[in-house]
Amino acid sequence: MKTFTKNILSGLLSILAIILIFGYIVSQGESGAQTVAFSEIVSNVREEQVTNVVVEDSQVTATLEDGSELVAEKEPSTSFTELLTNFGVSEETIQNLQIEVNNNQGRAVVTALLVQIIAPVLVVGFIIWLLSRQAQKGSAQALTFGKSMARMIMPDKDKEKRLTFKDVAGLKEAKEELYEIVEFLKNPTKFTEIGAKIPKGVLLIGPPGTGKTLLARAVASEAEVPFFYTSGSEFVEMFVGVGASRIRDLFKTAEKNSPALIFIDELDAVGRARGSGVGGGNDEREQTLNQILVEMDGFEPNKGLIVLAATNRPDVLDSALRRPGRFDRQVTLDLPDIKEREQILAVHAKGKPLKKSVSLRKIAERTPGFSGADLQNLLNEAAIFAARQNKKSISEDDILESIDKVMMGPERRSRVITEKEKKIVAYHEAGHAIAAHFLEHSDPVQKVTIIARGRAGGYTLKLPTEDRRLQSRSEFEADMAVALGGYTAEQMIFGEMTTGASNDIQKLTQIAEYYVRYYGMSKLGPIHISDYPSNRTGETPTYSQKTLEQVDSEVQGIIHQALETCKDILNTHREELDRLAEALVERETIEREEFVQIMDGKVPESEETNSSDKGTKSDDK
Repeated sequence: MKTFTKNILSGLLSILAIILIFGYIVSQGESGAQTVAFSEIVSNVREEQVTNVVVEDSQVTATLEDGSELVAEKEPSTSFTELLTNFGVSEETIQNLQIEVNNNQGRAVVTALLVQIIAPVLVVGFIIWLLSRQAQKGSAQALTFGKSMARMIMPDKDKEKRLTFKDVAGLKEAKEELYEIVEFLKNPTKFTEIGAKIPKGVLLIGPPGTGKTLLARAVASEAEVPFFYTSGSEFVEMFVGVGASRIRDLFKTAEKNSPALIFIDELDAVGRARGSGVGGGNDEREQTLNQILVEMDGFEPNKGLIVLAATNRPDVLDSALRRPGRFDRQVTLDLPDIKEREQILAVHAKGKPLKKSVSLRKIAERTPGFSGADLQNLLNEAAIFAARQNKKSISEDDILESIDKVMMGPERRSRVITEKEKKIVAYHEAGHAIAAHFLEHSDPVQKVTIIARGRAGGYTLKLPTEDRRLQSRSEFEADMAVALGGYTAEQMIFGEMTTGASNDIQKLTQIAEYYVRYYGMSKLGPIHISDYPSNRTGETPTYSQKTLEQVDSEVQGIIHQALETCKDILNTHREELDRLAEALVERETIEREEFVQIMDGKVPESEETNSSDKGTKSDDK
């Protein structure tokens, strides 16, 4: 339609341009003629120097014997021969003269009519036609405004892009729960004969990137049923009632194609608890939610229609959505553990030329807390990093570099710092590393660097050797002491502190507050002190001002104890602190193996190699 409109517009403009050019040519006459007074043409005729005369309306063009042309204007009411007679030219001379008369008055009138009247009418007509087309298009859109915008995917049409449970690594328990849904869709009589009802809805709950949408696609592919994919935000419009209309149309269309699977991503966009909105019960979001509740209650059981929904905010959902009869099942997707991370890395490593020395187990150990999407992005960043260096395969160093980039941001090697600042950063990070290494309940140090990344001037990476779901009191106290390692080292070596410890202090204070207020690990005992009430909600606190003072006192005492622990560690291991700081100033980055060698008082292997190489070169000289 756009191409057709452009062609029509260009055609009309071309016709208008031709008309204007033609009228200009007609009005200007032929080029190359000399315009003179009519008396001069008469004089040349009298002297018999004119061979031919062309009369067009009031314009006279005379051709002389030398081939030149003279153009003059005559009186339009009198003929050319009559004017010659009036000027005293003899009849014999007039008879011997070749006179050609062209009457172009009609053509001139038509040209003027086209240029002045018809051309504007055509332009105005085209504008009216264009506006009518837009109006028809708008009315057509208005008719489809309440139609569902869900995309329908047929698994049997594109089998090469089918996604099955085998393509989804990890999530063993979640896949087992959802495999029953596949059985319901493929063989419903197996369950109806024994009196079981097909679940109407399954709610997938989990952090972003854990594979909720991936699992929904796998369920549709495994069951080989139509898959209707939509998002909660597609039902929220400016006009009230549109979202509810789209919900009705979605369920109606899916029912026609049953057995089918409806997947609503980001359900919290329309499923938030009612009564908390500004518009009361009449705003668009709540009307849409009401329609979802009605549709899930309304369609009959065992008709092969199942609704899957995903959210990472289950706490804000309306309670009516989560009751039995609507979303009967709730499947929780956690962040992958170390074994699942290794499996996910193996899936995303397909098609990428990894070196044989790459250990996916080691990469999985370095990525606790990474989701499946994070791991996919990690390997993609590693491939980009290797390609940037014109490599043909991806090494383990490329992947480790990508881990640091994803966690902390890209390296800022161009950042210029003085030698004094470099030494301060080295001792700061060395303080963290020494405290973490010699504290029994701290995680082992994996990497120490003073290369700036993101907003950090350097960082110390310590990771657990195995996944854990619980954290003990001793581990909290060790984390607080490690957080004060940089602060303590700066004060010990340079006699004052810098602003580099601000983020450490912020994290330390947060840990101490959780330690006291939520986990009941302080002298206050097992008591939970909730967040301070906001002025908007008007909630009354469940604790007294004296309790808050006790909390503040406990937090300060815990932080002070962590500081004393950190000072004892650094004073006891001052030699290791200096040794590590000097190595950081020289080498900037130290990995786990080299760190252990430095702590044991050994020279790292790479340094021994470098020193032997230098000796060899000096001997050669």
